[in-house]
Amino acid sequence: MIRKSFNAFRYWFRQPCQYNAGKVARHCPICDYRGLFYAVGSPPRYDARCPNCRSRERHRLVHLYFEREGVNPRHAGPFLHVAPEPHFSRSMAGCENYHSADLHPGRARHCADIQDLPFPDNHFDWAMANHVLEHVPDDMRALLEIFRVLKPGGRALLTVPQNWSRESTYESHEITNTALAFAHYADPLHVRFYGRDFADRLRKAGFDVLCWRLSPQEEVTYGLYREDVLYVCTKACLERE
Repeated sequence: MIRKSFNAFRYWFRQPCQYNAGKVARHCPICDYRGLFYAVGSPPRYDARCPNCRSRERHRLVHLYFEREGVNPRHAGPFLHVAPEPHFSRSMAGCENYHSADLHPGRARHCADIQDLPFPDNHFDWAMANHVLEHVPDDMRALLEIFRVLKPGGRALLTVPQNWSRESTYESHEITNTALAFAHYADPLHVRFYGRDFADRLRKAGFDVLCWRLSPQEEVTYGLYREDVLYVCTKACLERE
């Protein structure tokens, strides 16, 4: 108990903006908490993190998608989750069809590179990668790998940070250090900043794309990032001629 309390305090001390007071009462659909949310990031995104289950905006958006589509991920067939979020992994604990994968050993069931997945063709009914592709050197190769391992009719749920003021995705091979990456992409670990053309990149990989989002009022209610989009990418059952 003492160690747990110390770790919580240490986390707060390192990232005080996580505990900034919220601005508007929100509702977390994952844990049913109602009240003020914490801020996340620098500069902070206010009302972003649920203080109870620690979910962020994209986690709540995915949860609402499954809920409204009537899909229980535990019974949805083979499910690939790249760079798994802990709260979702916990909800899938004990599910043999759930395959988490991460580039770093020990963080997931499989140690794997999204650009070279160690799974057979047409294997998964679902794949999910939240805020992953902006870190990947060759995102088109990663998308083609996701397409390959999905069954015909399978769906990939993808989210990325986007700059909606940009028509096209911005990336430069001349940005070679974290300081430049932060200046250009607003994050030292990102290698590009997606623009409004992200859906076109998904279609180029072969997917049928649905841009799934909630109404502006629901975005306020659930503490979602303004204009957050969940890209539902389906592998067609029949190959196009």
